[in-house]
Amino acid sequence: MLAADPILGNTAIPARVKIGLAGFLSILLAPILPTPPYIDPGSPEGLLLMAQQVFIGLAMGLAVRILFVALEMAGNLIGLQMGLGFATFFDPQNGTQVPVVAQFIELVGILLFLSVNGHYLVLEALSQSFNVWPVGPGQFHVGGIKALLGWASVMFSIGLKIAMPAIAALLVANIAIGVVSKAAPQLNLFAIGFPITLAIGFVVLGLVLPYLFPLLHPLFDEVAGIMLTIVHLTASG
Repeated sequence: MLAADPILGNTAIPARVKIGLAGFLSILLAPILPTPPYIDPGSPEGLLLMAQQVFIGLAMGLAVRILFVALEMAGNLIGLQMGLGFATFFDPQNGTQVPVVAQFIELVGILLFLSVNGHYLVLEALSQSFNVWPVGPGQFHVGGIKALLGWASVMFSIGLKIAMPAIAALLVANIAIGVVSKAAPQLNLFAIGFPITLAIGFVVLGLVLPYLFPLLHPLFDEVAGIMLTIVHLTASG
């Protein structure tokens, strides 16, 4: 789960720290978990059980990561409409170059997530997942994958909703600039249009940010439930 989680498993955090954090969480959780059946770790059953736990952890971490990928998508759409698609920074979380607007919105989302103790909700869901599906032999079902895909579709629709005000305002601005360029062809369209779209983009972005927390707060509370739902449906179908 730490490998896929966008905050606890951030690539900017050294691998030794993440390994130590995983060991520390294991020590904390072990006394309160149901006693698992004895299985030889080197046997086929042990290797299958290990793969099972890895899959569950990755699925739970991806459920959290999808939330912030949706914010990054909203920032990408806004940045492209503003004309800032060329302005990129290195994102240590994903290890790639991302537009500056996308990184800004994603960082705001991470700060909001931490401010409501979302990381505690993730760790609580991790501990409860062992009660939903105790460590032991079990059969995989596709219900968990369907739930993860459904959560992804909801998140990307949320990201589009966040970006729509800026997209609509900048679309109107680009149409107006196009009309002006037809009426006065001697004007330098790039020299005039770029500062206008940039200014409108920043104004709309400033107007959208106050509404970001009311939109995301219910999703922060819901993400822990989605993580447990994925585990439950993977175990029971």
